[in-house]
Amino acid sequence: MSERWYRNAVIYSLDVRAFQDSNGDGVGDLQGVISRIDYLSRLGVNTIWLGPIHPSPWRDGGYDVTDHYGIHPALGSLGDFAELMNVADERGLRVMLDLVLNHTSDEHPWFTSARSDPRSPYRDWYVWSEDEPADRTEGMVFPGVQETTWTYSDQAGAWYHHRFYDFQPDLNICNPEVRDELAKIVSFWQRLGVSGFRIDAAPFTIEQTKPGGDPTDRDYDFLTELREKTSWRRGDAVFLAEANVQRDELMEFFGNADGAANRLQMLFAFELNEALMLALAKQDPKAVQEALATLPALPRHGQWATFLRNHDEVDLSGLDEQDRQDVLDAFGPQRRHQLYERGIRRRLAPMLDGDQRRLRMAYSLQFTMPGTPVLRYGDEIGMGENLHLPERDAIRTPMQWSATAHAGFTTADVADAALIRPVIDDGPFSHQHVNVTDQRRDPDSLLVWFERMLHTLRECEEIGVGEHDLIPVDPTPVLAHRAEAPSGTVIFVHNLTDQPMRVALPPDLEHDDHPVEVFSNREYDSLDLRNLELDGYGFRWIRLRRTHARR
Repeated sequence: MSERWYRNAVIYSLDVRAFQDSNGDGVGDLQGVISRIDYLSRLGVNTIWLGPIHPSPWRDGGYDVTDHYGIHPALGSLGDFAELMNVADERGLRVMLDLVLNHTSDEHPWFTSARSDPRSPYRDWYVWSEDEPADRTEGMVFPGVQETTWTYSDQAGAWYHHRFYDFQPDLNICNPEVRDELAKIVSFWQRLGVSGFRIDAAPFTIEQTKPGGDPTDRDYDFLTELREKTSWRRGDAVFLAEANVQRDELMEFFGNADGAANRLQMLFAFELNEALMLALAKQDPKAVQEALATLPALPRHGQWATFLRNHDEVDLSGLDEQDRQDVLDAFGPQRRHQLYERGIRRRLAPMLDGDQRRLRMAYSLQFTMPGTPVLRYGDEIGMGENLHLPERDAIRTPMQWSATAHAGFTTADVADAALIRPVIDDGPFSHQHVNVTDQRRDPDSLLVWFERMLHTLRECEEIGVGEHDLIPVDPTPVLAHRAEAPSGTVIFVHNLTDQPMRVALPPDLEHDDHPVEVFSNREYDSLDLRNLELDGYGFRWIRLRRTHARR
């Protein structure tokens, strides 16, 4: 196994408030996560990424923080968090936290002080303008919902900057005191045993913002400083950044000191995600082939984080107009499916019409891409969305544990409307039809399939640490690629259409005398590399070579 744990990890993303309620108040909590820790261990993930857990008014899913050092009382206490770290450690599970450095809530004590008095010691912790900025209606993160990026405060007598909603004022990264405080926040959670942090809105975090300024004027040195301090205190802690930027900017986030990533170890592979969605929509692997062929070579120890769905919308802003429309037509044709003029607010299972064959092929494809796979809670059972909820809340509904009241999420004796969010209780993706308990009893369920795939993944470290190359094959709807590392070689073949196919792999593939199929959509009768059978939406993982020598 790689000595850098994150390269062979499987990251499970969950919202504590929507995962499991332990005390019947209708809100998920840390004790609820603890009660489900064995479920996560059995599933086969080895890293849990917790969404925001800090005190917050919860106007933006907890990303509007009022105290970076605390736990929201509804979720529990620091003692509960310490217990979670203990039980996770006992099962070999690591924990990552969301790290919100770009902004705070406007109810944060820092901001309430800053706007109350121009002589406040926290005044310069935020970004202000005495005059109305000419660009205040530009650069909105949530177009169609958000109207400005500068808002006037009567109390402060000045305009403050906010890349996101007006109740999330931006911190001033140019202020050394702010930089020191953010480093303290990271150190605090590291001392409690956290293995890594997902940096929310990384490009905006390092913007050197001023009225009329260049939004691409970024202070990458702050990321270097943060990484250096973190590595000194805990050498194996990682940063995973949300940085949906142009390809030529990606390397700035990784950093490249003597050929090694010296800033951030991991970035979400947004370009690859868009290619996957386009390939699934068109049932044509061309977009993925182009992405794999052109993704920039990463510095040593740099790693992509792959995903199909996350806690936000499917962001299609990097696609050209026609490709974007093709994905919308396939997966989000109705206006209510769409969000922020760029994306889709649906879960993957309903986007694929609940087709189990296609769903499994899609996740097999994601999990064999170069990098570390990220799985959103509920996707392992094929949960759907609630389009009656606003914006991104549509895909943030409570976990569906059983067909009982409130999906087994809570024992609260209240209507669904009184929960943190209502459970899905109608249609083919309701908790009566899609839940953990029923799928646990079904050996052919999506949940059991995920368990098999994730445990197979542990024997295929080449995916996380190896070099990936395309393998030319006919017919064109089939994607074939190879992952090669010192441990051996594995090839992956995926049929993106519903029609059965036969493909001939090149004769010069180096392999042992007896290649072994390690995972597939079903048990095939033969393994003939020159005449490989694939069902409609079929896939096959084939180990060509295994090296047992020590590395």
